[in-house]
Amino acid sequence: MRGILRWRSGNTLPKYKEGFFVFRDFHAPGRSAVYAPHAMAATSHPLATNAALEILREGGTAADAAVAAMAVYAVAEPHMTGIGGDCFAIVAQPDGTLSGMNSSGRAPKNVSADKLIADGLLDIEPHSVHAITVPGALRGWEKMLKDHGKFSFEQVLQRAIGYARDGYAVSPRAAFDWKEAVDFLKRDEGATELFLKDGHAPVAGEVMRNPQLAETLEAIAKGGADAFYHGPIAEEIAAVVQSKGGYLTAEDLAAHEAVDLTPVTTDYRGVTVAELPPNGQGIIALVMLELMKRFDWTDLDPMGPERFHLQMEIAKLAYSGRDRFLADPEFMEHDPQAFLDPDYIDGLAKLIRTDAILPRQPEDVLSPKSDTVYLSVVDENGLAVSFINSIYHGFGSGIAAPKSGVLLQNRGACFTLEADHPNQIAGGKRPMHTIIPAMALKDGLPYMSFGVMGGGYQPCGHAHVLSNHLDYGMNMQEAIDCPRMFIDEKSLSLQAETSVPAETVEALKALGHEVAIVASPIGGGQAIMFDRANGGGLIGGSDPRKDGCALGY
Repeated sequence: MRGILRWRSGNTLPKYKEGFFVFRDFHAPGRSAVYAPHAMAATSHPLATNAALEILREGGTAADAAVAAMAVYAVAEPHMTGIGGDCFAIVAQPDGTLSGMNSSGRAPKNVSADKLIADGLLDIEPHSVHAITVPGALRGWEKMLKDHGKFSFEQVLQRAIGYARDGYAVSPRAAFDWKEAVDFLKRDEGATELFLKDGHAPVAGEVMRNPQLAETLEAIAKGGADAFYHGPIAEEIAAVVQSKGGYLTAEDLAAHEAVDLTPVTTDYRGVTVAELPPNGQGIIALVMLELMKRFDWTDLDPMGPERFHLQMEIAKLAYSGRDRFLADPEFMEHDPQAFLDPDYIDGLAKLIRTDAILPRQPEDVLSPKSDTVYLSVVDENGLAVSFINSIYHGFGSGIAAPKSGVLLQNRGACFTLEADHPNQIAGGKRPMHTIIPAMALKDGLPYMSFGVMGGGYQPCGHAHVLSNHLDYGMNMQEAIDCPRMFIDEKSLSLQAETSVPAETVEALKALGHEVAIVASPIGGGQAIMFDRANGGGLIGGSDPRKDGCALGY
C-alpha cells in the first residue's frame, strides 16, 4: 500500500515517496541505514565488522576483509559458526561478473545408509556423531583469498587469533543463545572444556578464551589450510569422531576441495537475483521469487494477513519441492534450472488461493518433470562479497576436538535414510545444504550483496527482504527489520515473530492457518546496496535480531 503502514505496538512507518520511505520515525526504536561513500562491511557481530574494516583500510580487498571477519565470527560466535563448518560465497566484480564458490564437506567415504540402518538408526539426528561431515570452511577461505584477495592467512587471521588467545567479551545475543545449550554441551567432554565455565554458559560481557583454537589458527596462518586438513589437527578430529562410533577419517579431510560454481539467476522487479545451485537451497529462493511475480503485492500491507498468507503459501510449495528433490547435484533427478521453467511455475501458482490454505501436495505436482553466520563486504574498487559460514544447529554436533579447539558441524543431519531419495546419505556425498549467500544486479552492475540467516528459513528470508525493498520501497535496514513469518517444515503451520501485528495473526487463523508465536527471532541478515542514483556510495543494514552492525567509510 502507498500510505501509512501499521507497525508493531501501534507505531507507524513514515509515508512513501515514489515507492521509498521519506524518513524513518526518529521517535520510535530502531536504527538508521548506514551510508558510506567508499567501502562497507555488514556483519552480525561488531568485532567482525571492525576486523573487516581494518583489513579494508590496510588495502585488502572485500574478500580479504570477509575472511578476516569470518575468522572473528569463528571465535566470538562459536554457537553459530567455526572452522569445523562449511561455507559458500558469491562474488560480484565491479563490472557485474559473477562467480560462486561451494566449500561444503562430504559424508565420510566409509558411511552408508545400510550401515546406519543396520545400527538401528531411523534417521540421522542432529546430535548424532553420524551427522558430522568433513569441515569445508577453511578450504573455502583459502580459495577466497587466492581468487579474489591480496592478503595471506597470516595477515587476515591476526584479529581472530588475538581474540581466541587473549579473550573477547560475550555479546548479548550470543549469551542468550548460549544459555540454552548448556545441557547439550555437557554431553561431550571437549565441548564442556572449551565452551562452558564451571559447567555454566557465560553471561553477556563475560570474557571467554579458546587458546587451543588460537594455536590452530596460528598453525593455519603459517601453513595454510593444509595445516588443518593434513597432520595432527585432522588426525585428532578423525580420532574424536571415531571414538564416538563415527566413520570420519583423516583421509576424508585430506580429500576436501572447494569448488567453483556458476550462480543461477532470475529477474524480479527489474533486478537480477543470483543464488548458488544445489547442493544448497538457493534455487528455492528463486522459485519463490518466480511465484511471487505471478501476484500483485503493491496494494497489500507488508505487515498484513494477505501478504503473509500469499508468501507462506508460496513457501509451502517451494519448500515441499526442495525436500523431495534437492541434493548433491550428482544425485538429483532433475536439472536445477527445470525448477524455474515458466510452465512449471505457472502450474504451481494456479494452486494458490487467496481465500484458503494449501494442503501438502503430492510428488507428481511438485516435480518439474525434466546456525549460521552471514556477512557482506564491498571494497573501494566495487568488489562485492556475499559470504556465509555455518556449523548448522546451535553449537553444531556438540562434539569438539579439545586439543585443536574445533567444534564440529552436524550438517549430515540434512541427509535422509529414505531409500531411493536423492539426498540419502552415501560415502563421499554432499548433503542438501541450507546456507545460501545472495547477490543482485541492476542494469548489469552490482546492486545488492545480501543474505539472511536462519537455517531452512533462508530462501524465504531472501524473498521477504527483496520484496520489502523492491515491492514496498524499504531501505536496507527497514527491509531487514520488517517482521517475519515462516512455515513449520513438517506440519506446515505458521511461525510468527512477536512483532507481527496481532490483527494479522488473528486474520490468518480465521483463514485456516495454525499460527504460533515463536520464542526466538527468526534468523538474522545483512545487506549492502550500491547507491548509484546518488553518486555511487553504499547503503548498509544489519539485523537487530543479532548483535552486529554495518559500518563503512
